[in-house]
Amino acid sequence: MSTEDRAKAIGKNLEGKAQEIFGNITGNKKDQVEGQAKQAEAAARHAAEDAKNAVKNLTDRAKRSIDKL
Repeated sequence: MSTEDRAKAIGKNLEGKAQEIFGNITGNKKDQVEGQAKQAEAAARHAAEDAKNAVKNLTDRAKRSIDKL
């Protein structure tokens, strides 16, 4: 994940937290749920990119091991 994509996901998470808090203060269930959904979306984006990075790292290590043979 690029730095820009990570920043967008962090922004989405913060936006979701703010919306959820606003919903809690006002008692607006729609804002609460939408805020939680935005946070879940940001977490999913981070998890997907973390998985991609893990696979890339594993592939790179495997290539280095093969090159040593």
